[in-house]
Amino acid sequence: MTFGVADPVGAVGIQADLATFSSMGCHGLSVITSILIGDTGRIEDIQQIDADWVADQARVMLEDMPVTTFKVGAVGSIESVSVIAEIVSDYPEIPLILDPFLSAMPDQGQDSEELLIAIRELLIPQTTVMLLSAVELARLAETWREPSSEDMLDLDAMHIIELGCEYLLVTGTPTAATEIGNTLFNDTGVVREDQWPRVSGSFSGAGSTLSAAIAAMLANGLDVPEAASEAQEFTLAAVTAAQRLGMGKRIPDRYFWAREEALQGLHADDANG
Repeated sequence: MTFGVADPVGAVGIQADLATFSSMGCHGLSVITSILIGDTGRIEDIQQIDADWVADQARVMLEDMPVTTFKVGAVGSIESVSVIAEIVSDYPEIPLILDPFLSAMPDQGQDSEELLIAIRELLIPQTTVMLLSAVELARLAETWREPSSEDMLDLDAMHIIELGCEYLLVTGTPTAATEIGNTLFNDTGVVREDQWPRVSGSFSGAGSTLSAAIAAMLANGLDVPEAASEAQEFTLAAVTAAQRLGMGKRIPDRYFWAREEALQGLHADDANG
């Protein structure tokens, strides 16, 4: 079950999550927290969904069918954070994947700061795996410390763990210019460090794909370190196969494997013909 924004483009949020879940063999349930207005170039505006409606969407489905994993994306309002935190607290045995930042969202000023504090206090302590870029981690860290020009990444990461989060995957950690570095932390420190080739271009939805893929891998029974590795591999393939569907950013192809199989089938038919 994923809580997040509805994106008419399908690059991020609910639509991106459902595509990733389906591609990885899972049936996705969706709870919409807000509606985006935008295109492949930028998000122009956002319409919040009433928190009671958010709660009702989830409660009705949870009474009807079993859920193996929760994913919480961009939630939009403090009220939605509160009701989601209350819902997931009723199911402590179900893993929670938290990916609360959507970098393309319009800045909400002071409201944004208060939203981050609510996420820190209500959702992070219940989280199994949190996904943050190095920039997002530094931004979140400013809710408990002063801004710093020093490298605080490891200290900030461990503070997230101390808040109750079991694992934190930080993307964009320092590595060679031609690579993307991702680091997974838990209460023992660094669990694994991965380096992947950097794909040139501008993309919308890579982070959403990664967190949704982790959720799907946990739903499929993998442990967190293996799920993080498999999800990164899936995301790299989706980004490598990304398509330019509009005039803005490219969108990851979550069904890259289906197109590869179709091409292989065509080649086989040509060979047999």
